[in-house]
Amino acid sequence: MKLTQLYIDNIIGTALNEDINYTDVTTDNLIPDGHTSSAYYVAKDDGILCGIEIAKRVFEIVGADVSFEIRINDGEPVKKGDIIAVMNGSTRTLLKGERTALNILQHMSGIATATNRCVKLTEGTDAMITDTRKTLPGLRAMQKYAVTVGGGRNHRFNLSDGAMLKDNHIDAYGGIGPAVNALRKKIGHMVKIEVEVRNLDELKEALDCSADVIMLDNMSCSEMAEAVKITDGRALLEASGNVTAENIREIAQTGVNIISLGALTHSVKCFDISMKIAAQR
Repeated sequence: MKLTQLYIDNIIGTALNEDINYTDVTTDNLIPDGHTSSAYYVAKDDGILCGIEIAKRVFEIVGADVSFEIRINDGEPVKKGDIIAVMNGSTRTLLKGERTALNILQHMSGIATATNRCVKLTEGTDAMITDTRKTLPGLRAMQKYAVTVGGGRNHRFNLSDGAMLKDNHIDAYGGIGPAVNALRKKIGHMVKIEVEVRNLDELKEALDCSADVIMLDNMSCSEMAEAVKITDGRALLEASGNVTAENIREIAQTGVNIISLGALTHSVKCFDISMKIAAQR
């Protein structure tokens, strides 16, 4: 997955306008024009880095007068104390871009780190780790990119990517079978249909109408294992709901094909990174 420069610049522009508005009262009145400094990013935890090129772009947009040496790239492991990047140039630019660049870098690295942890916990199984549409407004592509950097896969980007019958769709229409059959008559041949089911009876109904993917919503591991047996390869099975680091391996071992986690994007902990400016002598 590759983010477009237009998308990145729009995100950065919005963030900078929010943070700086029309002036930086502290920096503009304290630091003289032409003042230069050296600075660096240092990791304060172990994890997977993500967003370093975007952080670099922040300083280019703020002032275009800072050199930026990347020492650790997206997808690479980082250890506490590692120097991630070194910057040299305008002190004003460094100070004005500091928070915006760090906010993005810390958030994306947090997602990549959390995703990578889940991927490692399920190693040796056939389950892929995916995100959901539970993303922050405007940041979906950025967050989903971070999931791929951490070793995960992307679920739907938006409602146009595929047909997914959630419980409210099914309850509103009047049942799984009628809803799937009505939908299939109207959508194109390239569109897959996923159905959310709450129990094994609904699973059988979804199989009877040849759903392509079936989401097992908040089922126990024993129920999921039984669902795998019943399905016998006739559809992809996705586990969703109440997935934690403590139970994710047990879920993967049931034989499901996909484990989706909204927590990867909607409530992930930021990865701890600091920017330090070298003291003036």
